[in-house]
Amino acid sequence: MTTSDGAQPMTEPMTESMTMVAALNAGLRAVLEDNPRTLLMGEDIATLGGVFRVTDGLAKDFGERRVIDTPLAEAGIVGTAIGLAMSGYVPIVEIQFDGFVYPAFDQIVTQLAKHHYRSGGDTQLPIVIRIPFGGGIGAVEHHSESPEAYFVHTPGLRVWSPADAQQAYTGIQAAVACPDPIIFLEPKRRYWDKASVVLARPTPAELDQMWTSRTLRTGTDVTLVAYGPMVRTCVEAAESMTQQGISATVIDLRSLSPLDLDPVFASVRQTGRCVMVHEAVETVGLGAEISARISEECFFSLEAPVLRVGAPHVPYPPSRFERHYLPNIDRVTAAVRQVMAL
Repeated sequence: MTTSDGAQPMTEPMTESMTMVAALNAGLRAVLEDNPRTLLMGEDIATLGGVFRVTDGLAKDFGERRVIDTPLAEAGIVGTAIGLAMSGYVPIVEIQFDGFVYPAFDQIVTQLAKHHYRSGGDTQLPIVIRIPFGGGIGAVEHHSESPEAYFVHTPGLRVWSPADAQQAYTGIQAAVACPDPIIFLEPKRRYWDKASVVLARPTPAELDQMWTSRTLRTGTDVTLVAYGPMVRTCVEAAESMTQQGISATVIDLRSLSPLDLDPVFASVRQTGRCVMVHEAVETVGLGAEISARISEECFFSLEAPVLRVGAPHVPYPPSRFERHYLPNIDRVTAAVRQVMAL
């Protein structure tokens, strides 16, 4: 069908309500369709579709040479992906659970992160390592960890985390389009949260924008900074605090390395107060770096110290105790009341 002047009519992109799992599946499908050099690797991702079914149906549609069930050997998976990337492929690796990434840590931090620098810029390794991370699902030991600080601390890696289904759909495509190695942290407690997703191929500008922070709501009293699973918690905390007459800005970092803190600095200069929230242990966590940067950049605007809300410095507890371990709305609002009192 054409218009009266012969031009093709504009069509609205399809929008669908879906979970983060479904959005990731759709994003992976898009990159497999668009680039024949992309392939998926991981434990049980082909026949089973992965533990969380993120890759469900992709082996059927793209074949076992592009959706590959690997042995239970994380170091071998990442090492093989590095060799494939050197040969011109774009591997997307799934680590089944966050606590399982440590056997591959040597490959990631000594090979993957450093090879571009070691080669004098001659060789790039466009590898995406997908890791379900964080708690909140009642899992057993080694299935609910937050290892992001290890990777953010490692030069040569990009680290990124979606907070909702739309971010997951666009973000996985931005990660695959990037020539750098990327740790893609998927908040497993948000896997089943639904949201409206625009199922359109992102433009180059939209892909670039995924490496910046985004402001979800604007307030005048305090700035809440979070990423991944804690973004929704902060939004809900901000909404609940409006009844107490407290107006909060909520900023989703998205990119953890590199950090885009300019929106955070701008907000803190207006509010004078900031609370940094993450599931990871507070001690030497990402919140410590961000708090220091805010103190350096916004010292004369701060009305109170930057407070952190995170996990205590103990191993992740058995599932029946995790609600006492993880940050929640009450802990976020308590921190806000504390900075408001100063």
